[in-house]
Amino acid sequence: MDDQSLQRMGTRMFLAHQEDIEVIGEASNGAQAVQQARTLRPDVVLMDIRMPGTDGLTATSQILSAEEASLTTRVLLLTTFDLDEYVFTGLEAGASGFLTKDAEPAALLSAIRSVAAGDAVIAPSATRRLLRHLTMPASARQVSAEWSQAREVVGQLTEREQEILIAIGQGRTNAEICQDLHLAESTVKNYIGRIFTKINARDRVQAAITAFRAGLVKF
Repeated sequence: MDDQSLQRMGTRMFLAHQEDIEVIGEASNGAQAVQQARTLRPDVVLMDIRMPGTDGLTATSQILSAEEASLTTRVLLLTTFDLDEYVFTGLEAGASGFLTKDAEPAALLSAIRSVAAGDAVIAPSATRRLLRHLTMPASARQVSAEWSQAREVVGQLTEREQEILIAIGQGRTNAEICQDLHLAESTVKNYIGRIFTKINARDRVQAAITAFRAGLVKF
């Protein structure tokens, strides 16, 4: 979803040549993006942040707030501007990733596939800064409620599941978790799926926030 027609055309042509990716729609503004997403229910939406009318961040929030879409659709933000405020607002709205438009084509493909698989796409260098912002409470009452809830849901996890949640909170990849815990990749993926279900997390970002609030990970 981008307000620049040449940008949309180039992206569409590039993605259409990938065997495992199908482009099912496009939009030139945020309102159209919301309508298209609700109608087509794509696995991944590439969302430009700065668009006329309804901006990409507002559109992201509206797309992911729809109950039927939030279960399947994930949003990957694309922008020319690598500014913290955009990342913070986008992730708080439910986006699963953030990528600048000058990213290499291979990086874009990797990001799309990762988001489609349920992972979050965030540069490791930004992870700590983002988590600090996203877990910053608005009030003492809010921190008490949110952190208490996090401890409660984490208490439902088995010892192994907590171990893997800690690794996610530390920014470890599936491959690294496999190596650290001497587990098969399929086993780790199954664990992560169960963890996400138990703690009601959409992706690794939300899981990491829960780990932080529950006291499993410290920064």
